[in-house]
Amino acid sequence: MDCPHCQTAMVRFAVADEWRSHLPEDSPGAAICPTCLTMEPDPDPPASPPEFYHIGEPFPEGEAAVPMAISLGLLDSLALNRSEITDLFAAVEEAGTDPLLVLDRLATAGSVDSRVDLQGRRQQLEQLLD
Repeated sequence: MDCPHCQTAMVRFAVADEWRSHLPEDSPGAAICPTCLTMEPDPDPPASPPEFYHIGEPFPEGEAAVPMAISLGLLDSLALNRSEITDLFAAVEEAGTDPLLVLDRLATAGSVDSRVDLQGRRQQLEQLLD
């Protein structure tokens, strides 16, 4: 599956039931572009573990990975996705990762060219989450 915006191979992953309600579409999986961070539904996600390392070293592993990936895909509209992002960031924090630090590091990662201004979103999120 290639990104519809930059044609990069997307990282496909299954989404557990607890996170599906946060997806824009009811789908058993999603895919995130490691370059522009666009998220797309994936109706047939792979059973193998996701290869989030393609996004870059700053991206978390383990329990924080899926909620962080979904939250990145929702950053294009804070107004519409505020409650979902808040819930997802809380899960990332509970898993031992600082989601705002991840945004900082992704914003400066040479391999990421996000369609969303990550630094600007980080500042907005910091105000919303306080």
